[in-house]
Amino acid sequence: MNVNIQLNPKLVVSIIYVIAMFMAAMDGTIVNVALPTISKEFQISPSSTGGINVGYLVSLAVFLPIAGWLGDRWGTKKIFLIALSIFTISSVLCGLANNLHSLNLFRICQGAGGGLLTPVGMAMLYRTFSPEERSKIARTLILPIAVAPALGPILGGFLVEQFSWPWVFYINLPFGILALLFGLIFLVEYREPKAGRLDLLGFLLSAPGLSMLMYALNQGPITGWISPSILIIGGSGFILLSCFILVELRVSRPMLDLRLLSDGLFRSMSIISLLSAAGLLGILYVFPLMYQNALKASALESGLITFPEALGLIVASRMMPWSSKKLGVHRVIIAGLLGAAIMLLFLSMVGPETSPWVIRMLLFSIGFFLGHAVVSVQATIFNNINSASMGQATTLFNVQNRIGSAVGIAILASLLGAFGVDSTNTHRVADLQLIPYQVALIGSAAFLLGGLFFTLFIRKTDITSSKSNQSTSKPSHIERSAKVGN
Repeated sequence: MNVNIQLNPKLVVSIIYVIAMFMAAMDGTIVNVALPTISKEFQISPSSTGGINVGYLVSLAVFLPIAGWLGDRWGTKKIFLIALSIFTISSVLCGLANNLHSLNLFRICQGAGGGLLTPVGMAMLYRTFSPEERSKIARTLILPIAVAPALGPILGGFLVEQFSWPWVFYINLPFGILALLFGLIFLVEYREPKAGRLDLLGFLLSAPGLSMLMYALNQGPITGWISPSILIIGGSGFILLSCFILVELRVSRPMLDLRLLSDGLFRSMSIISLLSAAGLLGILYVFPLMYQNALKASALESGLITFPEALGLIVASRMMPWSSKKLGVHRVIIAGLLGAAIMLLFLSMVGPETSPWVIRMLLFSIGFFLGHAVVSVQATIFNNINSASMGQATTLFNVQNRIGSAVGIAILASLLGAFGVDSTNTHRVADLQLIPYQVALIGSAAFLLGGLFFTLFIRKTDITSSKSNQSTSKPSHIERSAKVGN
């Protein structure tokens, strides 16, 4: 279509990706606010609503590893729009559900769309922009990464209080329709000629392996890590994933190319990203519980006071090009992780007498420091990855980030449980004290310090040389398509 020549393809991909990812990222936190209301309306115990999130996470884990191959084999535009349609339609069906069983079913469908959406969309994005331009798109990615999860509890609390719980799902409809129509008209199709056949054995191992692992990580803090169900399911998932790794390292065309981790820069940045995701999601998980249960605030108040963390991330994303120019990417990551960890330690010391403005400033500072690190990692992690491997790389990146988030929340929830805090029941306010939450926040800081440790193994020359090696690369496939009027 001629319209593809007239519009800037980089702008098109950026707009569609940000809208779709904003919707998907916000869904992860906006639903949690509605769970108590859903339990009352369906007349079930609060713990029974856990399946609403478990089904979503398990389904997402099943489809994440196969997303890269599907996009390469059948076309990134086609798979992305199919995933977006599944996610949007399932969101509406979730809102229409009149019992827990149907809601769980539609959440599973929603997870399938979400599992395909992120890796394929990220592959489109990073194929479109050269390594030199990725610091700009990394700044844009802060919107779905930081703002959407922080906005979720605020918007969710408002919708539940002013309307009803189905609106936490209906809110996805305008975002989904907008991104879908824009993508249908303006996106350019891309297929990878060397995609090959599906690694069926890899899929048969990864699908149950990852889903069992995600289930165990999500339910372990609730039912107990030594409960028979968690030991059997978690152990089986670990064995299947171990077999999956052995298979993927031996087959010529793996579904998930683990050999990409042989590149030092990609491997180090992946580990840092995993630990940063664990720390970031840990903050968004622990502090709202602390503010509501121990400091006696409402869910809406908790969301509002947490939001400055997202503002700090946004400010950091705007400043990152200047910061990296002055300090270098390597030093920016080190300073960001160290600064965020220190601010987290200060946050763990707050109490009932602490001014809300002090808490807001601490959360803003955490976002500011962590934003520098997160944006820098995303701007450089794919510098050594060529276009043909980009789908595999973004899939691997999203799988390990999802596992990192689940591990982080599982460990922190276990810390809360070890001190007698039932993190699944936000109504238990009797005898709750600050110490369990303070320990959990220190645990979040430990994840960031772990990322800092691995940052020390990255040499400054690894980052600068990777960019210079890629600077002579050929134009992206979208740029070539636009020139020939595709």
